Amino acid sequence: MGALDELTPKEREEWHKVRLRMMRVCEKAAEKNIGMLVDAEETWIQDPVDALVMLMMDSFNKENPIIYNTIQHYRHDRLMFLKDCIDAAKERNFILGVKLVRGAYMEKERKRAEEEGYASPIQPDKISSDRDFDAGVALCITNLDRVGLLVASHNEHSNMLAVEKLQQNNIPFNHPHVNFSQLYGMSDNITFNLAKAGCNVSKYLPFGPIEDVIPYLMRRAQENTSVKGQTGRELGLIEKELKRRRVAG
Repeated sequence: MGALDELTPKEREEWHKVRLRMMRVCEKAAEKNIGMLVDAEETWIQDPVDALVMLMMDSFNKENPIIYNTIQHYRHDRLMFLKDCIDAAKERNFILGVKLVRGAYMEKERKRAEEEGYASPIQPDKISSDRDFDAGVALCITNLDRVGLLVASHNEHSNMLAVEKLQQNNIPFNHPHVNFSQLYGMSDNITFNLAKAGCNVSKYLPFGPIEDVIPYLMRRAQENTSVKGQTGRELGLIEKELKRRRVAG
């Protein structure tokens, strides 16, 4: 029995409405040739999001990566999920759009798993998350004929690894299927150096109700400071640049 068969008639009607609304948004994105990224959520609501986004990719990513799903590698099952998605894209003849991130709901996920009595979906440690994230980047780069990749990371090592993988595979830094992005106001040293090297790079700017945006920014700040020594290094680079400009001026 499929998941839809388990829904009540009212729930199936709601799912149909959601799918139609999503279809209209994707149609407009495809019409304007603008990438549309669907963010990742908590595990207990992620499965229908994944299913919906794969349906949209199957319809709109036949020639270019327009629709992107987000894969959180702090989950121990996401590297295999990524592999399965690439296989599906090859079988169905569409381009898989993926934004790779480490993740944002670790404490909430572990707490809920403990309260509900099921195995935690979260990696046992940060090293495991880093390992799977970097493996996911490498996997996507070796399958660029079927993958549109957005490396969304504030980690210097991961961004450098992606660039090295491009070099090793003789892929130009400005390949249309490879993009990098960092949050506006964070890791400018990474963003600017990627741009100087010729990579496709952007800064993303969250907006919306303050009760939604502030928790989002707090999670990003916690992720950024968790990279050992990186925040201090970034501040040091800013101070160095300010001194250089004073001397040059």
